[in-house]
Amino acid sequence: MRILLAAALLAGTAAPALAQTGTGTPAPILTTPDARDVWTHAQPQVARVTHVALDLDVDFAAKTLGGSAVLDILAAPGAKEVVLDVNDMDVSAVTDASGKPLKWSIGPKDSANADIGSALTVELAGAVKIRIAYRSKPGATALQWLPPEMTFGKKKPFLFSQGQAILNRSWVPTQDSPGIRQTWEATLRVPGDMVAVMSAEKLSGDKGEALPDGRRQFRFRMDKPVPPYLIAFAVGDLKFKSLGPRSGVWTEAPMLDKAAKEFVDVEKMIDAASKLYGPYRWGRYDMLVLPPAFPYGGMENPMLTFLTPTIVTGDRSNTDVVAHELAHSWSGNLVTNATWSDTWLNEGFTTYFENRIMESLYGKEQAATYADLDWDVLQREIAAGGGQTGAATRLNGEPGAGEVDYTKGSNFLRMIEYTVGRAKWDAYLTSYFDRHAFQPQTTAGFLADLRERLLKGQPDLELKLQLDRWSYGAGLPDNAVRVHSATLAKVDAKLTAFNAGGPAGAVQPQGWTTQEWLRFLNGIDRQQTPARLKELDAALGLSASGNAYIQSAWFELAIANHYDPAVPYLRAYLSRIGRGLLVYPLYKGLMRQGDWGTSKARDFFAEAKPTYHPSTAAGIARIVAPDAPQE
Repeated sequence: MRILLAAALLAGTAAPALAQTGTGTPAPILTTPDARDVWTHAQPQVARVTHVALDLDVDFAAKTLGGSAVLDILAAPGAKEVVLDVNDMDVSAVTDASGKPLKWSIGPKDSANADIGSALTVELAGAVKIRIAYRSKPGATALQWLPPEMTFGKKKPFLFSQGQAILNRSWVPTQDSPGIRQTWEATLRVPGDMVAVMSAEKLSGDKGEALPDGRRQFRFRMDKPVPPYLIAFAVGDLKFKSLGPRSGVWTEAPMLDKAAKEFVDVEKMIDAASKLYGPYRWGRYDMLVLPPAFPYGGMENPMLTFLTPTIVTGDRSNTDVVAHELAHSWSGNLVTNATWSDTWLNEGFTTYFENRIMESLYGKEQAATYADLDWDVLQREIAAGGGQTGAATRLNGEPGAGEVDYTKGSNFLRMIEYTVGRAKWDAYLTSYFDRHAFQPQTTAGFLADLRERLLKGQPDLELKLQLDRWSYGAGLPDNAVRVHSATLAKVDAKLTAFNAGGPAGAVQPQGWTTQEWLRFLNGIDRQQTPARLKELDAALGLSASGNAYIQSAWFELAIANHYDPAVPYLRAYLSRIGRGLLVYPLYKGLMRQGDWGTSKARDFFAEAKPTYHPSTAAGIARIVAPDAPQE
């Protein structure tokens, strides 16, 4: 009853009263103008999904998922229909809970953004549950079907989903909007020699349940309302290794020991995060290390973070990615941006929180190293986004602003911490996560809460903070905080000497972390001679490095100087690594190099495209053929 009252208060007078139907108590929604989601066809103020029950067969031969979704519907009095999101999905029937057919239709596909897909409109006829029989298509944008040769084990295929931001509508017919939180459950049937995992509680054990036809069945349940982009799964030749009472790692056998060694501190991370901003509310925190085709560093799917293998470098220098995804258990999963125009509420908060976790575990200097590098990224993003007046540098703006959401957003929160004091700021954030748990949020809502709970009666302090300038303005305000790293200062000294003509052999990077390598490589003067690049590569072993971050930074420099000896290594890299952060800059760099680069970019993409997640392939296609019609 308390949550229903909160929903009414949050919705305001613009929303009709909603009657309780379906399973459980629904999470509140926002219907204020700033919470309008332009990337959904749903009309949640009229009728909304509160629970999803999936029952699906995984068909590797056809590359489809087939079965049903039963949706619990919460409808306003007099509501005639519910509107869902689908994208290239074959729907065969819609019925009520008793099996009675319901009238339904699928509208035209959105012409401006293909990922938005179509509206599936169902006439309710009084139904509070509807069952949709359907099958995904082989090209479903959330799903990547990998052949055995693209896995670590090389023997069995692999399948994983990646739903953020609006891709899950290609395999789950629901209201695919972050502001419409839903509980869910799922049953997956897979080949008998494979394992299914999901971002939810396991009900059928690690090995599932044997079926008479030789397949195995896995059942899952998420009893906490989550934004639908967090419904995630993977199927493969997966093994598990425990890391502690609340955590463990899933991956293929050849990667299992390496990953477990890399992530050995995860229990300490959970303790540090909980001490900072309140209890961890999701039960377990397991991780899944995917094949290299995974498009991101990590994805914060609750109870099962998805991770790229590129962070497994043997020195634990990239476990900030794990800290980041763990922090999302509060900022993003617990309190979620209501729309993708406010992505910074997820990513900016999480980047700030991640740095605080790293400081708690490894000290201020290591945290300063990450923050100092983030400052470099922020400066590049501000410049690329049009500088101090560029619209792309605003936090509250067009969906998908990229790294600005992370770096400018986290610097905004760091500035508040430095201005009001850490003790007050931490107390406020702990309260914020608790009071808004399992709810959507907007920039306006956060600012109103901040003013009421932390700044009330302090007009001079609010003026000093420049809250609206940070939230809605372009560029970087003059009270931004730069953190300086003594570790990176030592790298800068070596970089200065190299740029002044010093020998590459004098760099001596033994013991460097990935962050130190990136500071050095990204700081090298962009214009170099072939002889100088050959010297650098020979001394530091860059082209053949086993660290994907180092290779990507090196290839950017090699591309800028048309350094042909690096090209075979670059070609192999682009067919092996599918993480957007590492490959997008390389394709962009090639396209800036005229005939020398454009032909290579297109040839390499044509060769590597089958190895990329659909979202990554679409992003690269926009780089190498910006004028071509996009699928």
